[in-house]
Amino acid sequence: MDSRSKILTAEEAARRFTGPGVRWVKGHFDPLLPEHARRLAELAAPGARLVAVVTDPPEPILPARARAELVAALRVVDWVVVGPGASIPAGAVFDETQEDLRRARDFRLHVRARQGG
Repeated sequence: MDSRSKILTAEEAARRFTGPGVRWVKGHFDPLLPEHARRLAELAAPGARLVAVVTDPPEPILPARARAELVAALRVVDWVVVGPGASIPAGAVFDETQEDLRRARDFRLHVRARQGG
């Protein structure tokens, strides 16, 4: 399956994925870090679908669609939700840690400094 075909709107995901057997995760994935990929792989469970919701950070490096395509390219992720109003059911099993957010912030600062701004 092409990674772009794994991307859904929030409305499509709400219709398709309810109940047990679905693990929801969320994050900015800006940038997608090795720690994200490792944690997502740890959360993938046999017989369960892994649905990642791409949220918007302040001042993103990449547009949401690009970040969604990167996450969708990970073999362990079954579906990616992106778009305005994207949300997840209560009890998500993964959220970015403060350390993830710090690394992402540091990376964004590094990129901006290299770009001269």
